[in-house]
Amino acid sequence: MTRLRWRRRLRSLAALMALTGLAFTAWVWLPAPTVTVPLVHVIDGDSLTVRQDDTALSIRLSGVDAVEYRQGCARAAARWPCGQEARSALAKLAGRGPLHCELTAKDRYARTLATCRTAVFPNGLDLGAELVRQGWAVATSDAYRIEEAEAQAKRRGIWQGDFVRPAEWRAAQGRPATVLAAPDL
Repeated sequence: MTRLRWRRRLRSLAALMALTGLAFTAWVWLPAPTVTVPLVHVIDGDSLTVRQDDTALSIRLSGVDAVEYRQGCARAAARWPCGQEARSALAKLAGRGPLHCELTAKDRYARTLATCRTAVFPNGLDLGAELVRQGWAVATSDAYRIEEAEAQAKRRGIWQGDFVRPAEWRAAQGRPATVLAAPDL
């Protein structure tokens, strides 16, 4: 009798594990929600607002942290408005046409985290990767470490001189670092 109970429990456990595995596999392989947005207003070097059917959606590019709009950098003992240049760089990139944004989560400020691509190039230009490659943002995920190393080696953007990493600059200003919330889309 005891042996039969154990077999049933093991079969039940195996079935439960198989169902959990299938659910996880489906979750991983299902595509993230994607939106195509034509109207864009750039806030700073890594944040933008898009209009969709009379509503505004605030988007923060995932995997990057751009210098803040009011942040300055030093180059040859002179200060320059690198935050404003980062915003201009994103405006130029986003202005190339409609964006296709893969929505991933929301941050503590209710902005939607997303990876956005332009529709101009065959596979679309990843805005986050390009901002890091041009030197206007630092990578916050491994996805853009190669682009950051390239920008640093070629002394592009903020890598031309001295700068404070954006998270450290925000902390010095009394603003908390961006903390991610659980996916909520």
